[in-house]
Amino acid sequence: MFLHKIDEELSLRLFNVNDAKEFFNLTIQAKAYLKEWLGWLDYTNKEEDSLEFIKATLNGVIETGGFPKTTAIIYKGKIAGIIGFNELNKTHRIGVMGYWLGQEFQGKGIMARACQSYVEYGFTELGLNRIEIRVAEENRKSRAIPEKLGFTKEGTIRQAEWLYDHYVDHVIYGLLVDEWKNKK
Repeated sequence: MFLHKIDEELSLRLFNVNDAKEFFNLTIQAKAYLKEWLGWLDYTNKEEDSLEFIKATLNGVIETGGFPKTTAIIYKGKIAGIIGFNELNKTHRIGVMGYWLGQEFQGKGIMARACQSYVEYGFTELGLNRIEIRVAEENRKSRAIPEKLGFTKEGTIRQAEWLYDHYVDHVIYGLLVDEWKNKK
């Protein structure tokens, strides 16, 4: 099982089917908060929905030849959120990263540390040349992560996503492996 310890309180690990209840509860607790920026929450209504998602993440390991695309963020033994590559393009060696945290876990530096670790994983283990993060333009907390990690703001895609009753623009951030190596 994939487990990456970041520090004494934080690690990333592969989801397993026994996580369905805890992950569902985290999602439901954060639903109102997350709905401002994530468009899939209306499809998570019962524990089985989280279980199906977890099974899909496990299939992603097969797709990548044994490397997880998505992992649970574990903070002090609890599932705090999720991080992963929503898209992986093997031909062009590009990964598009996504993430979210439960509201009670905000403001502790968890996501910045998890993203930094996932960027390293993408460049070293997956052999990516480019990592992108796409964030709703008004989502200041999520935008702070790539900005803190040295990603370049590359532009804005207008009306990139439908969120329940309106469109939101996405800001695209990119980091190349050579840039990442030079910053290390």
